[in-house]
Amino acid sequence: HEVASAKLIDDTSFITAWANDTGYETIFSRQIDGLGNAGDILIAISTSGNSVNVLRAIKCAKNKKMKIIILTGETAGKMKDLGDVRICIPSSNTQRIQEGHLLVEHILCESIEASILNN
Repeated sequence: HEVASAKLIDDTSFITAWANDTGYETIFSRQIDGLGNAGDILIAISTSGNSVNVLRAIKCAKNKKMKIIILTGETAGKMKDLGDVRICIPSSNTQRIQEGHLLVEHILCESIEASILNN
């Protein structure tokens, strides 16, 4: 298995320059357009499921034939039917949803690490 990862929020210079010059709505989709490949996985996180920049990232990832895991709150908003896997925290409380997302993120990392080490 070849494993590489990129967090789309790591490059603060890019983020501030792009947001200032182009807008925050495309901050993630632009990075996916440049870095994403078919078969890659996007983990899209939005408490409401309605974050425009995340929705655009999902659209871009779909166009690149990437797999999409979405993490949202109980209603999932506009993201509801956009992921290959949907993980909804059953709450409308922002803090509880974000705490649930952290737990899910840790479980995903543990599972991925175990898969890589066992192969």
